[in-house]
Amino acid sequence: SCPVAPMPSVVELEEIALQKGEAVRELKAAGADKAAVEGAVLELKTAKAALAEAVQAVLAGLDKGSPEYEALQAKLPAPPKPKGKDKAAGDAAPHDAKKAARAAQRLEADKTKAQTKDETVLGPTLSLPEIESSSYGNLFIQSQTGPGRHWATAAELEPSAGQKVWLRARVGASRKQGKALCFLQLRQAMATVQAVVFSKDSPMVGFAASLPKESIVDVYGVVSLPVEPVISCTQSAVEVQVERLYCVSRAVQVLPMQLDDASHSDEALAADPNLIGVGQDVRLDNRVIDLRTPANQGIFRIQSAVCQHFRQFLLSQGFTEIHSPKLIGSASEGGADVFKVEYFGRDAYLAQSPQLYKQMALMADFERVFEVAPVFRSENSLTHRHMTEFTGLDLEMTFYEHYHEVLDMLDRTFNAIFDGLNAHQGPELEAVRKQHPFPDLRYKYPCLRLHYAEAMALLRAEGPARLQAKLEGEGNEAIRARLQERLAARGPDSVTEHGDTADMGTEDEKLLGEIVAEDYGQDYYIIDKFPAAIRPFYTMPDPADPNFSNSYDIFIRGEEVTSGAQRIHDPKMLLDCAAAKGVDLAPIHAYVDSFKYGAMPHAGGGIGLERVVMLFLGLHNIRKTSMFPRDPKRLTP
Repeated sequence: SCPVAPMPSVVELEEIALQKGEAVRELKAAGADKAAVEGAVLELKTAKAALAEAVQAVLAGLDKGSPEYEALQAKLPAPPKPKGKDKAAGDAAPHDAKKAARAAQRLEADKTKAQTKDETVLGPTLSLPEIESSSYGNLFIQSQTGPGRHWATAAELEPSAGQKVWLRARVGASRKQGKALCFLQLRQAMATVQAVVFSKDSPMVGFAASLPKESIVDVYGVVSLPVEPVISCTQSAVEVQVERLYCVSRAVQVLPMQLDDASHSDEALAADPNLIGVGQDVRLDNRVIDLRTPANQGIFRIQSAVCQHFRQFLLSQGFTEIHSPKLIGSASEGGADVFKVEYFGRDAYLAQSPQLYKQMALMADFERVFEVAPVFRSENSLTHRHMTEFTGLDLEMTFYEHYHEVLDMLDRTFNAIFDGLNAHQGPELEAVRKQHPFPDLRYKYPCLRLHYAEAMALLRAEGPARLQAKLEGEGNEAIRARLQERLAARGPDSVTEHGDTADMGTEDEKLLGEIVAEDYGQDYYIIDKFPAAIRPFYTMPDPADPNFSNSYDIFIRGEEVTSGAQRIHDPKMLLDCAAAKGVDLAPIHAYVDSFKYGAMPHAGGGIGLERVVMLFLGLHNIRKTSMFPRDPKRLTP
């Protein structure tokens, strides 16, 4: 059995009293409601009483007048200041015995009062076997007894009166009306329901009103039908009449951020500059609280569903899920953007992708493979769409005659994901849309496909006019300057004269996406036949034009979410192409050797999970779709 925890020391109790005092000051400064302040004050008085008791106990064992005695006596909480006659008497004889007796009497009275109110407002402390001894209190779960209560969820409550249920939920809000009535908003993930605490003689109402926001409570009550719909809750047609109420975990009185502030819609914040919002850094610094907002609950349940639909579709198409190593002995694709780590006296690297291992798995006769795993990129880039660690949805497969067999599989995979989200994640999509409004994604199968040169021609033909229209309607001087710079630029990388084989930057990608959306009415499309010069060494050249390659990118709302290609499966061609790009394949000879033993033609692609979720939902920063994002400036939490 576990040892009994020791009683707190004087130093510890003194620190607790200081913390309670600080909590009271913060609540008052923040203009907190009366019930919250009163609860904090009672906690402070209880802490002071416990400190005084501990000090008196230690003083009893010391010599009166000794340095230790005097130092410890100074830690006694100051008694209330005397008034009237008491003050006069005190001035006349500050150290007389009567004054000391009165101070001790007052201290004992405060202690008794605090303990009494602690019992009625803060509630008794109970263990699970003691739960029947009180209809309310603080319940510490330490697995003393086996499961005995039957639980319901807020989302499944039906509008039929009389059902008795146990609910465990967070306190989203509490509102006391008079001495006998308190309303609690209970929250479970994205579902909320109102609980009504009513009693003319039980202290449970005061206990309910003193519960800090975000505390965890167990509620037992009767499901009832409200007179009017509870518009503040997702369960508007029912409420729970509370018979028992237990606080399982009491949150701190002052949270580092408020969920109400973090849940304001983008439209509301734009319309009212006085409305309090929560900045991105504050959100990410307090991510555990931030993730509780309905929109974030929706985002990450949608992210989970993307993985689920990805897996289910590929498994239905005969794919095998694999798990490749993330610690590797050399830079996986010959680039410099890798994280180097010490590995038992030698260097190792975090994998940039599972690319080489996917191909090697195919050479081992796993003809269709996929992986869901982390990807690491040492890119010192602080943009809206880059992270140093993200989740890759990778697939690779052999084909018979043309790599478009694989490209079609990718197209079908995306359609399966989009269809699955729209069919099964309706509540989650609406939770996100309520805070971050977005238009439905326009997509079809087969999707729009453009040759790279065709896409560049479209950019040259319609891009300048679109930039000019933006310039004329833009009031921000910095944005106007950038638009003017792009319009004035010339050369193969400019919008006006963009070359057919020149790389396409992020701004041009977005501009092209706007053109495609307007001309074709589509937000999801593929660009095929990328220039050979801007693709990795293992990309198969286009047989008709060596300036291009059998490679492709997939775009959602004008931003790339997938990059892929037919891979070179001939070892001599692979070595020649690597040499032409200055890539030394000696460190990855096992990869090259895998093609020497008979190699199937194959192709594949890598999908960025967080980007897919971000763009499907029309969000503007990838950090919103990464649970605990990593970028060059953020490594915690």
